Amino acid sequence: MTDDPVTTLADLRVVVDRIEGRSVCGLRPGDSFTVTRSSELRLPEGGHFCLYALAAVLPLLPARQRALDPDDWLARDCEVACPDPEERLVMRIESGDVRAHRTDDLT
Repeated sequence: MTDDPVTTLADLRVVVDRIEGRSVCGLRPGDSFTVTRSSELRLPEGGHFCLYALAAVLPLLPARQRALDPDDWLARDCEVACPDPEERLVMRIESGDVRAHRTDDLT
C-alpha cells in the first residue's frame, strides 16, 4: 500500500441459520453467500439465494463491513429475517477477514 487513504472492511458471510416456517424458496439451513473485496457477492458453486432474503439483508451489509462501536445495536445483533411471513427464514451475518482498500478505489 502507499500513503493513499485506506478504508478497512471485513469480508462477510451470510448464512441461513434456520427456517421456522415452510421452506418456499428452496434454501436450507447452512446455505450461504459471501461478500468480499468490498462489494463482490459470491455464491458457492451451484448455489442460489432467494432474491427476497437477499433484499432483506443487503442494506445492513455495508455497515457490518466496518468497525462498529460495541454499544451499537448492529454490532450485537447479527440476525436478519426474510420478509416472507410463511417461511420465517432467519439469516446470520458473520464477519471474516478484515482487508485494507484504497479509499479512492471504493464507490
